[in-house]
Amino acid sequence: MKADIILSGVGGQGILSIAATLGTAALQEGLNMKQSEVHGMSQRGGDVSSNMRISDKPIASDLIAKGKADVILSVEPMESLRFISYLKPDGWLITNSKPFKNIAVYPDIEDIYKEIRKIKNHIIVNADEIAAELKSLRSSNIVMLGAATPFLEINFESLKKSLQSIFENKGQDVVDKNIAALEKGREFALAEIQKR
Repeated sequence: MKADIILSGVGGQGILSIAATLGTAALQEGLNMKQSEVHGMSQRGGDVSSNMRISDKPIASDLIAKGKADVILSVEPMESLRFISYLKPDGWLITNSKPFKNIAVYPDIEDIYKEIRKIKNHIIVNADEIAAELKSLRSSNIVMLGAATPFLEINFESLKKSLQSIFENKGQDVVDKNIAALEKGREFALAEIQKR
């Protein structure tokens, strides 16, 4: 088992919660994990990214080489394009559809979608809409994680347990909403795969 994952987004969008959930689940399964993080000007909406490597074999480096990422999971569409050169030819790009317009010259969103659609394996998720339907706007990042799960060899139940342990101090309602977000994201991705 091996998963080289690049997480990307903007400060405040929950990249670190995604990384913590994946890491906790991997450790629960007895897997090896290495992670590196880059924190931009997160308080000002700067870019945040993380390289996460999970394997059943020893991992030498926490950095993913260009052309080697199995999955790019981005909670912001423009940020997903920043890491395209790292994606394997058969890798998957999973991105949120809603832009976080933190710069005055943010490109036209349709141009961004056009570039994303050039990637053979991509899924564009309106995670904010799904989170709103669940009455849990803050869980859009976990919707995105759920959408990536069909492409990760991590047990789905381990991810649910991971959410339980990470969010239990915030109350069972928060745990339940995050688990629902994970499930809805996965359902969305599986439905998209069926359409292909």
